[in-house]
Amino acid sequence: MSRLVRYAWFVLVFNVVVILVGAVVRATGSGAGCGPSWPTCQGEVIPELQGATAIEFTHRALSGIALILVFTLVALVWRRVPRGGPARVGALLSAVAIAGEALIGAAIVLAEWVADDTSVARAVSVPLHLVNTLLLLAALALTAHWLAGGSRLDFRSDRLALRWVILGGLALVLISASGAVTALADTLFPAGESGTQLAGEAHFLTRLRVVHPILAASAALVAWWVSGRGSRGRSSAAILLPILVGAMLISGVLNITLGVPVWMQVVHLALADALWVAYVLVSARALGAREHARVSS
Repeated sequence: MSRLVRYAWFVLVFNVVVILVGAVVRATGSGAGCGPSWPTCQGEVIPELQGATAIEFTHRALSGIALILVFTLVALVWRRVPRGGPARVGALLSAVAIAGEALIGAAIVLAEWVADDTSVARAVSVPLHLVNTLLLLAALALTAHWLAGGSRLDFRSDRLALRWVILGGLALVLISASGAVTALADTLFPAGESGTQLAGEAHFLTRLRVVHPILAASAALVAWWVSGRGSRGRSSAAILLPILVGAMLISGVLNITLGVPVWMQVVHLALADALWVAYVLVSARALGAREHARVSS
């Protein structure tokens, strides 16, 4: 494995760490730790690091490092990969996605859709941010895959596999977005609180909690099917995919049973990110396997 390939995987893992720290920020209600100030924190480059401010500042610092790492990856790929190489496309998409992460994060902070805010705008921004995060992880995973010798995607050789890959991907994105909304509801309205309004009705976020487990069960069936059908040859990602699906379902049940503690939310999200990356790699192998076979022969 070349140093560039190792670096690409490192950038992917580092971004997963940043995502998990972001989950800690949300779960602990520390999103307002830096106030409505961006990119500075409390109007300072390095604020006094205590409580929520320390947690939010740590996330911002790691996000800044991730931004530098991704743009460094782009520069290295552009320098070492020949014109027309698919890794160039993956690296460029990674740069666009992480720029989107920064802009969405800035908008959330400046609009103060953080801490105890229960607005519809925040409920929309959270899954939007999550979808962009998935795009970032997918782009980074594909870049590493292509740098390691994976073939470019072929959307014409197997239309049935393509349809199932798209269906499974959309299902995972939808379930992840609903999970983000559920996690927000768990933060704003902890177990034992109904999230009632003046009219005595439950807050819409608490009513949406039921959507996530239903979608999770449905998406699990699709992911299991694709892991068996979509991959020609059993790659490590294909073998890992059904295991991750099962682990996700178990961790989801434990999360609810334990009263959604912060550490369990982080574990659940880590498994979700691993599942998404594995699915992207299995899909890339499925859609590029025939071309790869021709090149190898």
